[in-house]
Amino acid sequence: MPARLDRIDLKMLRLLQNNGRLSNAELAETVAISPATCHRRTQRLFEDGFIAGVRAMIAPKKVAKGTLVMVGVVLDRSTPESFATFEQAITRLKFVLDCHLVAGDFDYFLKIRVGDMEDFNRIHGEQLIALPGVRQTRTFFVMKEVVDNAPLEF
Repeated sequence: MPARLDRIDLKMLRLLQNNGRLSNAELAETVAISPATCHRRTQRLFEDGFIAGVRAMIAPKKVAKGTLVMVGVVLDRSTPESFATFEQAITRLKFVLDCHLVAGDFDYFLKIRVGDMEDFNRIHGEQLIALPGVRQTRTFFVMKEVVDNAPLEF
């Protein structure tokens, strides 16, 4: 843990991670500091990059994106240029929630949300396999989400 974080900062981070809608007054009261001090500390946590952002977590099924798909991608070459080209292209695909460069049998793992198998089949055929440098993909349809977006433990 960086020395710049004291026990109050850590408690604030944990509380905000579990409930990003806490008001400054509620957060201040919970960590036993004044609202002004709490506001300054929260701003510093943002400025120093400890809090990367705040957003609502949308229920995928409610917006017709209930099917979760993991896709392993193998590129035709393992060069910095081919990785850079693929990464630039994948960032333009809004249906890709996560893209991770990995070690092992695949070069990348993608996390994708779609409406259903037919939706994924269309996206796969029209966009995924057309990405630059893609030699092979392997698709994994998630049957059950056991842990998803769990809070960081620190």
